[in-house]
Amino acid sequence: MTPSSANPSPDPSPNPLPIPLRAEGADGLAAIRKNPGEAVLAFDFDGTLAPIVEDPARARAHPGAAPALARLASSVGAVLIVTGRPAALAVEYGGLSAVDGLVVLGQYGVERWEAGELTVPEPPPGVAEARAKLPGVLAAVRAPEGVHVEDKGHALAVHTRRCAEPQVALDRLRGLMEALAERTGLQVEPGRYVLELRPPGMDKGVALRDYLAERAAPPSALLYAGDDLGDLAAFAMVDALRAEGVAGVKVCSGSTEVTALAEQADLVVDGPAGVVDLLERLIAVLS
Repeated sequence: MTPSSANPSPDPSPNPLPIPLRAEGADGLAAIRKNPGEAVLAFDFDGTLAPIVEDPARARAHPGAAPALARLASSVGAVLIVTGRPAALAVEYGGLSAVDGLVVLGQYGVERWEAGELTVPEPPPGVAEARAKLPGVLAAVRAPEGVHVEDKGHALAVHTRRCAEPQVALDRLRGLMEALAERTGLQVEPGRYVLELRPPGMDKGVALRDYLAERAAPPSALLYAGDDLGDLAAFAMVDALRAEGVAGVKVCSGSTEVTALAEQADLVVDGPAGVVDLLERLIAVLS
C-alpha cells in the first residue's frame, strides 16, 4: 500500500515529512515540530512496528524500529507502545529494553513496563473460566485445522491466519466466541484474522487516556500509529483530544486486510517499514 501523501511537502529539510490527508493531521505534525518536548508519540506493536506473521510468537519488530524510537525518545515528551500483547513480550520481541524513557502499556494498558520495571495485576476470574472452557468449545464445533489459541494472561486470542480459509473460519467461530464471552463476562474484540476474548473496559483509547491523565499538563500534540480494528479506540481518543484543543495525528500502518483504520487516518504508510520511515523523517526534522 502506498503512503497517503506520496508527494513530498515543500519542507526544506533533507528528509521532509509527508503531507497528511486532513488539515488536522497537518496541524498535529506542525505542533510536534514546534514543541516536541511536550509531544506524546504512541504506537501499536503488531502490524505497526512489527510485521504480521502466522505465529505471534515469531513476531519481531522491524530492525529500524528500536533505534528510531530510541532517538525520538530523547527529543519528545514521551514515547509509548500500546499493545494487546503482554508488555514484557513487546519489549522482548521489539528489542526495546535499551530504549530510555520508553513506556509500554501491555494488555491494553492493564500491564506496564517502564525503566525495566514490569507491573502486572491479577487477571479477572472470567479469563480463567474462559481459558478452561475454550478448548472444549473449539473441539465440540470441530474448529478448522489451523485455528490456534494465544494465551495473553489477561485475554485469550483465537487466531485463524493459519487456516486454509482464514476469514471463513473466523466467521464460523465468531458466534461461539460471543456466546462464551457472554457466559464469562468478557467481550469479543475482532482483529486481523483473530477474535480476542478480554474483560470489558480494556481498550487502547482507555490506556492512552489513563496515561495522559498522569501527566502534569496535556501534551502539545499526540501522534498515534496503528494498523487494526483495536486501534480505532486510540484514534477516537486522538479525536477527543482534538476537541479539547490538543493537536493530533492519526497514522495507519496500511495493509490489504483491514481498511477501516485507513479511512479515518491522517496518514497511511506502507506497513511497519513505512512507520519506521516516518519515524526517521520525524527525527530528521527534530534534529
